[in-house]
Amino acid sequence: MSASPPKLPVKRIYRWDLDKTYLQTDFDTFRQLVRTAFQKAHEKKAVPGAAALIRELRAQGDSRLCIVSGSPTQMRTVLAEKLKLDGVEFDELVLKDNLRNLVRGRFKAMRGQVGYKLPVLLESRARAPVDAEEVLFGDDAEADAFIYSLYADMVAHRVSEPVVHRVLEAAEVYSDDIDRVIKQWKEIPQADPVRRIFIMLDRLTPPAAFAHYGPRVVPIFNYFQAALVLLGDKHLTAPQVLKVMIELVQTSGYNLLTLSNSFQDLLRRGLPIAGVAEALVEALQGPAAMFQMVRPMPDIIAAFSKRVAALGLQPPPPRVREIDYLSILDDARPRTHKQRRKT
Repeated sequence: MSASPPKLPVKRIYRWDLDKTYLQTDFDTFRQLVRTAFQKAHEKKAVPGAAALIRELRAQGDSRLCIVSGSPTQMRTVLAEKLKLDGVEFDELVLKDNLRNLVRGRFKAMRGQVGYKLPVLLESRARAPVDAEEVLFGDDAEADAFIYSLYADMVAHRVSEPVVHRVLEAAEVYSDDIDRVIKQWKEIPQADPVRRIFIMLDRLTPPAAFAHYGPRVVPIFNYFQAALVLLGDKHLTAPQVLKVMIELVQTSGYNLLTLSNSFQDLLRRGLPIAGVAEALVEALQGPAAMFQMVRPMPDIIAAFSKRVAALGLQPPPPRVREIDYLSILDDARPRTHKQRRKT
């Protein structure tokens, strides 16, 4: 019996939400919530391109996939089965124990995300190699951009303890959970690991609404956009991006126009991807004949090159800025909160 190959040192950690980030989930009404709860694994649908992107990010064998979801713990079996059906292997899958919250009468914790996700992220980071980079994926349905940014700045010690206390109190986090967050935070070695935070625009929130988070947060309309940025960041190769593109074209109805528009949208926002079109062309012209078999591909790449030329001088990238968390506390509150319903 041959020994299994040794695991490579962990260089990158990809943290992923599930509902509306990986799974196409509707729970805005009670009927939708019930239907989602009783779906079998094969009935659940992944967001187009999500599984392909995860598989490519994991292909090098030196990364971890950590999933933190607000879905209830009772759904663990069906969610794990769905991920397996999609060929997605994960290292951590943390779900929300809302039954425990209900029994304990912690009703604010049932709908709150900050008091749930932030300590889970910090505890997971405590088990990670100090020099491991991170890329986080969430959506605009709740407070992911706020939570992920706060987590990143806490690990890097760019935010003070009094500010963290005020944020957690404004997010209606229970006092024992606040103590848990602060204790865990102080035990984590200082680092600056978070490279990107991708926010899937499930609710079609305008990308400009996330400008106050700076360039680390990248709102996306689809996972082809994430793949392009990750190519520019050297997390993916051009052939891997083409595999994500092929899945979108063949299984989800994407075409020359939608992909070209997605590419140009990133260019107009100043994302550093102007050079990736050339890399994609080279990949198509290389030995990977499978790409040549997909007829729209050369036309799509040519369209990207034309979009770059038509845009002329690319806008400057968004400037790095210090996030004033106290001024955007509304982002931390549950979407059902009366102050958020006004937006």
